[in-house]
Amino acid sequence: MRLSHSLVDFYEKYLFRYLGAFYIWNQAMEMAVETFEGGVAVVRLTGRLDIAGAEKIDLHFSVISGAHRKVIVDLEKVTFLASMGVRTLIVGARSIRSKGGKAALLNPNTDVEKVLTDTGTDTLMPIVHDFAAALHAVQG
Repeated sequence: MRLSHSLVDFYEKYLFRYLGAFYIWNQAMEMAVETFEGGVAVVRLTGRLDIAGAEKIDLHFSVISGAHRKVIVDLEKVTFLASMGVRTLIVGARSIRSKGGKAALLNPNTDVEKVLTDTGTDTLMPIVHDFAAALHAVQG
């Protein structure tokens, strides 16, 4: 049996787009941490930093923020940032600053960067777009 063109068009226009949007919406937050020379911790986040994403990383991010004075948060693979994700970043930044440390946000996409600047998060942690600048921001 052969599908008609109109049915194929329907699937391409609506179903596949919906499923693609669902896949992007349903990306789980992942967090990986690397420690570099000089005690710099690089936190690499991947996925959506929404309510579920923030809940998933909140405790671990707090531990990293409490244990390190130099933290770079790599946001390159963060596809979405909501208020609970902003809260997680701000609480961590305040913890780092309370110990005399510094944090920087690395490579957010345009939408994520807009959220960070609109909320003033960039006043606690500078936004930088290359790793060398991030290292300088947390070591300087």
